[in-house]
Amino acid sequence: MTYDLLTALAAFAFVTSITPGPNNLMLMASGANYGFRRTIPHMLGVALGFVLMVALVGVGLMGLFDAFPVTHTVLKVAGIAYLLWLAWKIANAGMPDTSGSTGTPMTFLQAAAFQWVNPKAWQMALTAITLYAPERTVFSILMVAAIFGAVNLPSVSSWTALGQQMSRVLSSPQRLRAFNIFMAVLLVASLLPVL
Repeated sequence: MTYDLLTALAAFAFVTSITPGPNNLMLMASGANYGFRRTIPHMLGVALGFVLMVALVGVGLMGLFDAFPVTHTVLKVAGIAYLLWLAWKIANAGMPDTSGSTGTPMTFLQAAAFQWVNPKAWQMALTAITLYAPERTVFSILMVAAIFGAVNLPSVSSWTALGQQMSRVLSSPQRLRAFNIFMAVLLVASLLPVL
Protein backbone atom coordinates (compact mmCIF):
# COMPACT_ATOMS: atom_id res chain seq x y z
CA MET A 1 0.00 0.00 0.00
CA THR A 2 1.48 3.35 -1.03
CA TYR A 3 1.84 6.37 1.25
CA ASP A 4 -0.86 8.26 -0.69
CA LEU A 5 -3.26 5.34 -0.36
CA LEU A 6 -2.54 5.02 3.38
CA THR A 7 -3.14 8.75 3.85
CA ALA A 8 -6.42 8.56 1.95
CA LEU A 9 -7.47 5.50 3.97
CA ALA A 10 -6.62 7.25 7.27
CA ALA A 11 -8.69 10.27 6.21
CA PHE A 12 -11.58 8.00 5.22
CA ALA A 13 -11.33 6.12 8.53
CA PHE A 14 -11.31 9.37 10.50
CA VAL A 15 -14.25 10.96 8.70
CA THR A 16 -16.41 7.85 8.90
CA SER A 17 -15.45 7.17 12.54
CA ILE A 18 -15.97 10.71 13.87
CA THR A 19 -19.24 11.55 12.10
CA PRO A 20 -22.61 10.82 13.73
CA GLY A 21 -23.90 7.31 13.39
CA PRO A 22 -25.46 4.65 15.60
CA ASN A 23 -22.25 3.90 17.53
CA ASN A 24 -21.38 7.51 18.23
CA LEU A 25 -24.91 8.52 19.18
CA MET A 26 -25.21 5.55 21.57
CA LEU A 27 -21.79 6.35 23.08
CA MET A 28 -22.78 9.97 23.63
CA ALA A 29 -25.99 8.84 25.33
CA SER A 30 -24.03 6.34 27.42
CA GLY A 31 -21.50 9.00 28.41
CA ALA A 32 -24.34 11.29 29.50
CA ASN A 33 -26.18 8.53 31.38
CA TYR A 34 -23.30 6.49 32.85
CA GLY A 35 -20.13 8.58 32.55
CA PHE A 36 -16.89 8.00 30.68
CA ARG A 37 -15.37 5.29 32.90
CA ARG A 38 -18.45 3.03 32.86
CA THR A 39 -18.67 3.40 29.06
CA ILE A 40 -15.09 2.22 28.39
CA PRO A 41 -16.13 -1.41 27.69
CA HIS A 42 -18.69 -0.10 25.19
CA MET A 43 -16.04 2.05 23.46
CA LEU A 44 -13.56 -0.83 23.30
CA GLY A 45 -16.26 -3.14 21.95
CA VAL A 46 -17.04 -0.67 19.16
CA ALA A 47 -13.40 -0.15 18.21
CA LEU A 48 -12.18 -3.74 18.42
CA GLY A 49 -15.44 -5.23 17.16
CA PHE A 50 -15.22 -3.08 14.05
CA VAL A 51 -11.59 -4.05 13.41
CA LEU A 52 -12.57 -7.72 13.61
CA MET A 53 -15.55 -7.09 11.36
CA VAL A 54 -13.40 -5.41 8.68
CA ALA A 55 -10.95 -8.31 8.74
CA LEU A 56 -13.63 -11.01 8.52
CA VAL A 57 -15.66 -9.18 5.89
CA GLY A 58 -12.56 -8.66 3.79
CA VAL A 59 -11.25 -12.21 3.92
CA GLY A 60 -14.51 -13.98 3.27
CA LEU A 61 -17.89 -12.36 3.71
CA MET A 62 -17.61 -10.07 0.68
CA GLY A 63 -17.42 -13.23 -1.43
CA LEU A 64 -20.63 -14.45 0.19
CA PHE A 65 -22.36 -11.15 -0.61
CA ASP A 66 -21.10 -11.38 -4.20
CA ALA A 67 -22.48 -14.91 -4.54
CA PHE A 68 -25.75 -14.35 -2.62
CA PRO A 69 -26.81 -10.67 -2.71
CA VAL A 70 -29.96 -11.43 -0.67
CA THR A 71 -27.78 -12.00 2.41
CA HIS A 72 -26.88 -8.30 2.39
CA THR A 73 -30.57 -7.35 2.28
CA VAL A 74 -31.43 -9.71 5.16
CA LEU A 75 -28.58 -8.23 7.20
CA LYS A 76 -29.77 -4.69 6.47
CA VAL A 77 -33.34 -5.45 7.61
CA ALA A 78 -32.09 -7.11 10.82
CA GLY A 79 -29.82 -4.14 11.51
CA ILE A 80 -32.61 -1.62 11.04
CA ALA A 81 -34.94 -3.56 13.35
CA TYR A 82 -32.26 -3.78 16.04
CA LEU A 83 -31.46 -0.06 15.78
CA LEU A 84 -35.13 0.82 16.16
CA TRP A 85 -35.26 -1.30 19.33
CA LEU A 86 -32.12 0.44 20.66
CA ALA A 87 -33.64 3.84 19.90
CA TRP A 88 -36.69 2.86 21.94
CA LYS A 89 -34.43 1.80 24.85
CA ILE A 90 -32.51 5.09 24.71
CA ALA A 91 -35.70 7.15 24.57
CA ASN A 92 -37.03 5.37 27.66
CA ALA A 93 -33.84 5.44 29.74
CA GLY A 94 -34.32 6.99 33.17
CA MET A 95 -32.11 9.00 35.48
CA PRO A 96 -28.99 7.08 36.46
CA ASP A 97 -28.47 6.32 40.15
CA THR A 98 -25.83 8.70 41.50
CA SER A 99 -24.17 5.82 43.31
CA GLY A 100 -23.64 4.17 39.93
CA SER A 101 -25.23 0.95 41.13
CA THR A 102 -28.20 0.78 38.76
CA GLY A 103 -28.42 0.83 35.02
CA THR A 104 -25.81 -0.66 32.80
CA PRO A 105 -24.17 0.64 29.66
CA MET A 106 -23.59 -1.71 26.77
CA THR A 107 -20.90 -4.31 27.52
CA PHE A 108 -17.78 -5.01 25.46
CA LEU A 109 -19.30 -8.11 23.86
CA GLN A 110 -22.64 -6.42 23.19
CA ALA A 111 -20.90 -3.49 21.49
CA ALA A 112 -18.62 -5.79 19.47
CA ALA A 113 -21.60 -7.89 18.37
CA PHE A 114 -23.58 -4.72 17.55
CA GLN A 115 -21.15 -3.96 14.72
CA TRP A 116 -22.64 -6.89 12.79
CA VAL A 117 -26.11 -5.31 12.71
CA ASN A 118 -25.00 -1.67 12.42
CA PRO A 119 -25.78 -0.48 8.87
CA LYS A 120 -23.19 2.32 9.03
CA ALA A 121 -20.48 -0.14 10.12
CA TRP A 122 -21.33 -2.39 7.18
CA GLN A 123 -21.19 0.52 4.75
CA MET A 124 -17.87 1.65 6.20
CA ALA A 125 -16.33 -1.84 6.05
CA LEU A 126 -17.56 -2.67 2.55
CA THR A 127 -16.53 0.72 1.15
CA ALA A 128 -13.10 0.62 2.81
CA ILE A 129 -12.34 -2.84 1.46
CA THR A 130 -13.67 -2.02 -2.00
CA LEU A 131 -11.67 1.21 -2.28
CA TYR A 132 -8.51 0.49 -0.31
CA ALA A 133 -8.10 -3.30 -0.63
CA PRO A 134 -9.72 -4.12 -3.98
CA GLU A 135 -7.44 -7.10 -4.56
CA ARG A 136 -8.57 -8.49 -1.18
CA THR A 137 -5.18 -9.80 -0.14
CA VAL A 138 -4.83 -10.65 3.53
CA PHE A 139 -2.13 -7.96 3.91
CA SER A 140 -4.25 -5.17 2.39
CA ILE A 141 -7.32 -6.18 4.42
CA LEU A 142 -5.28 -6.24 7.64
CA MET A 143 -3.88 -2.81 6.77
CA VAL A 144 -7.41 -1.44 6.39
CA ALA A 145 -8.38 -3.01 9.72
CA ALA A 146 -5.24 -1.67 11.44
CA ILE A 147 -5.81 1.90 10.20
CA PHE A 148 -9.39 1.77 11.45
CA GLY A 149 -8.13 0.37 14.75
CA ALA A 150 -5.76 3.30 15.18
CA VAL A 151 -8.34 5.93 14.25
CA ASN A 152 -11.61 4.54 15.59
CA LEU A 153 -11.03 4.40 19.36
CA PRO A 154 -9.97 8.06 19.76
CA SER A 155 -12.88 9.10 17.54
CA VAL A 156 -15.56 7.20 19.44
CA SER A 157 -14.04 8.24 22.78
CA SER A 158 -14.63 11.87 21.90
CA TRP A 159 -18.38 11.20 21.63
CA THR A 160 -18.41 9.57 25.06
CA ALA A 161 -16.51 12.52 26.53
CA LEU A 162 -18.99 14.91 24.93
CA GLY A 163 -21.88 12.97 26.45
CA GLN A 164 -20.23 13.00 29.87
CA GLN A 165 -19.79 16.78 29.67
CA MET A 166 -23.42 17.14 28.67
CA SER A 167 -24.49 15.23 31.79
CA ARG A 168 -23.87 18.41 33.81
CA VAL A 169 -26.63 20.12 31.86
CA LEU A 170 -28.83 17.03 32.03
CA SER A 171 -29.10 16.99 35.81
CA SER A 172 -32.89 17.14 35.90
CA PRO A 173 -35.12 14.22 34.88
CA GLN A 174 -36.94 16.42 32.35
CA ARG A 175 -33.77 17.53 30.56
CA LEU A 176 -32.33 14.01 30.55
CA ARG A 177 -35.59 12.63 29.18
CA ALA A 178 -35.62 15.27 26.42
CA PHE A 179 -31.96 14.49 25.61
CA ASN A 180 -32.61 10.74 25.47
CA ILE A 181 -35.62 11.22 23.19
CA PHE A 182 -33.57 13.54 20.96
CA MET A 183 -30.74 10.98 20.79
CA ALA A 184 -33.25 8.24 19.93
CA VAL A 185 -34.68 10.39 17.12
CA LEU A 186 -31.17 11.05 15.81
CA LEU A 187 -30.42 7.32 15.93
CA VAL A 188 -33.52 6.61 13.84
CA ALA A 189 -32.58 9.49 11.50
CA SER A 190 -29.14 7.91 11.02
CA LEU A 191 -30.96 5.07 9.24
CA LEU A 192 -32.29 7.33 6.47
CA PRO A 193 -29.20 7.00 4.24
CA VAL A 194 -29.48 3.20 4.53
CA LEU A 195 -33.14 3.23 3.51
